[in-house]
Formats: sequence, C-alpha cells, structure tokens
Amino acid sequence: MSMLAPLRLLREPWNASEGNQSNATAGAGGAWCQGLDIPNELFLTLGLVSLVENLLVVAAILKNRNLHSPMYYFICCLAVSDMLVSVSNLAETLFMLLMEHGVLVIRASIVRHMDNVIDMLICSSVVSSLSFLGVIAVDRYITIFYALRYHSIMTLQRAVVTMASVWLASTVSSTVLITYYRNNAILLCLIGFFLFMLVLMLVLYIHMFALACHHVRSISSQQKQPTIYRTSSLKGAVTLTILLGVFFICWGPFFFHLILIVTCPTNPFCTCFFSYFNLFLILIICNSVVDPLIYAFRSQELRRTLGEVVLCSW
Repeated sequence: MSMLAPLRLLREPWNASEGNQSNATAGAGGAWCQGLDIPNELFLTLGLVSLVENLLVVAAILKNRNLHSPMYYFICCLAVSDMLVSVSNLAETLFMLLMEHGVLVIRASIVRHMDNVIDMLICSSVVSSLSFLGVIAVDRYITIFYALRYHSIMTLQRAVVTMASVWLASTVSSTVLITYYRNNAILLCLIGFFLFMLVLMLVLYIHMFALACHHVRSISSQQKQPTIYRTSSLKGAVTLTILLGVFFICWGPFFFHLILIVTCPTNPFCTCFFSYFNLFLILIICNSVVDPLIYAFRSQELRRTLGEVVLCSW
C-alpha cells in the first residue's frame, strides 16, 4: 500500500496506537470490521463524472448573462468547490495508482509533503462546499420572505463579499486543521460547523415549505380545489426530503466518524466504524455528483445554456 492516503490525518484517532487499533478491531466483530475494499478505479470514475458535471455548470453560468445574478454565482461557487473535491480526489488516486504499479517513484519526504497539500485542498473544498450549501439556503430564504427587497438586500457587492469571505475562511480553516489536527478542539470546531449548517438548512427549508403550504392552502380554499393543495404539498415535501436527505446521507457518516474520534478513539465498536472511512469519502464525492442535479440542472434557463455549451464543444 502506498503512503499516500486520502485525508490520512482524519482516517483514525491520532491518540490510539496501532496495537490498540488492531486488538480493538479483532474484538469488535471480525469480518464486519475489515471495512470495504473500494477500488481506486471507483474513486477515479466518480471524480471524473463530478468534474465534468460541475465544469458544465460553471461554463453555462459564465456563458449566459441572464444567469449573472447572486443566486447563480453561489451555485457556481458550489460547483467550483465540488470540482476541487473531484480534482484533489483524482490527483490523489492517480498518484496512488502510479506508485502502486511502480510507474512513479518518489521519496518518502516528498510523498508526505504532497499528502499534506492534497489534504489541505480536500479540507478547503469540503468546508467551502458546506458553506455554499448554507449560503444558497439563506439566499433562497431571502428570495421567498423578502421578495420585494431581495435586490436591495442581496446586492452584487454583498454577494462578492460573501463569496470572498467563504473562500478565505475555507483556506484558513483547512490550514489550521492540517497544522493542528492532533488537537481535539479543532475537530470539535469542524463538527460544530457541520451541525450548524445542518440546523440552518433544516430550519430555513422547513420554514420555506411551511410558507408554501400556507400559500397553497389559501388559494385552494378560495378556489375550492383541495387536490391542488395536496399535490403541491406532496411535491414540496419530496423536494425538502431530497435536499436534506442527500445532505445528511452524504455528509453525516464522515462527521459522525469525527465525533467518534473525539469521544471514543479506542472503543472496539468505534474502531470498527473507522474501518469504513473510504466509504464515507465515496459518499462525499457522490454529493459532488448529485449537487448539480439538485441546485443547477433544475433551472430551465441553465439547462438550455448547458445544451448550447455541449453542442458548441462538439
């Protein structure tokens, strides 16, 4: 196995020795604690799919002036964040494959330096991706509840400041995480950030859904067509379930892994959970594949521009 491993700093507790890890794993459930042998080719394939999808989103938004608005700029930044996840994953997977097959021979010190750089890129893209998911939720909330004042609240200048702040904060936080990863306080901050984003999205989207239900109920009662209300409520509930479900399924296991690192680093069952770390990374990459389908491709204007971009590329 090569020395290069994705997010090796967060793969297992730093304060649990290798012997304790092995003994705990052996006592936790045998075959169940061997983890999943996920081939590098799967990482490579998902990374390529995500990269192509998000590149198309960025190209379409840049091409169409009708999409030059804060909402689509935030979606574009989300696509760039997901692209960074894909690029860092592709780079690491390629290095691992080349080193495993003896094509690339690099000194151990250089490998460790490359690992730190790629880990920092991955952490930065993860934090920025989570941040822009929250920013998009806030932007949609303002669009619904402050529709008449939206353009005065979310000006282009404020949108640019927001995007720059997110990228700066992501870069600084990833640098701090890689430098002080042995400090549990750093991991607790990362866990707290995820929980904050989860609660923020949950509260905002449920509030928006409640308003939509109230609006449809008022219209249907006036027109005496309750079927419309039930259909619209069902569609809203499905959309809300998809948004929050995808977010929790893709990000939840990774951050639960971090919680276990802090709370029970030597517990046999926690150690068993650590062995599935590569599966949690796969889920994060899958989130980068799904994000364009949820936030970008649902726009008719963007889909039309996307078709033009694809036709022009041919």
